[in-house]
Amino acid sequence: MISIKTFVFGPFQENTYLLYDETKECVIIDPGCYDSKEQAELETFISSNNLKPVKLLNTHCHLDHIFGNGFTAAKYNLNLEINKDETPVFASYLSSSNMYGFNAAPSPSPSAYLKENDIIKFGNSTLEMLFTPGHTPGSITFYNSKQKFMITGDVLFYGSIGRSDLPGGDSETLISSIKNKLLPLGDDYKVYCGHGPSTTIGFERMNNPFL
Repeated sequence: MISIKTFVFGPFQENTYLLYDETKECVIIDPGCYDSKEQAELETFISSNNLKPVKLLNTHCHLDHIFGNGFTAAKYNLNLEINKDETPVFASYLSSSNMYGFNAAPSPSPSAYLKENDIIKFGNSTLEMLFTPGHTPGSITFYNSKQKFMITGDVLFYGSIGRSDLPGGDSETLISSIKNKLLPLGDDYKVYCGHGPSTTIGFERMNNPFL
């Protein structure tokens, strides 16, 4: 069974997720740890629970979601995996960080590209992947059909949706991704968002003003 640990990191209060099961293998999704204190928080949780990181995944490559890529990759000897359509956003990471005045650490380049319906394996567990662009060109969502949860990055929030006014964003594409990819998974799916509290598909279907 997959356990999910949430960390709130960085100046944008981004949600970093660590998923692990009974084998102690774990997956790190969107490490936003910006400074040494946040890096230590992540490292302490991993070491105190005797976890073994085996995957580094990004839902998308906005700076707040990848501040910790470099630290995480180096510390645990991990390769980065993203969707190929996210390449332009990834390429702008350091220049965007400089523009906002952040002293961001470089991220390793992706070593593999994830595509729709790929299966990510760790321990005795799996995650499936959906291509959910709109917030960025290559936004992806990870989900588990057995435990009925999804990790959406900045596609869907509690009572809201991701921005589509940043480079590569598109509002119609974003709404289409949510309605045609996420909502059909079912109302009982728990949604772990890129910022803020978690929610459920059922709640958002009934209450989200954008849907």
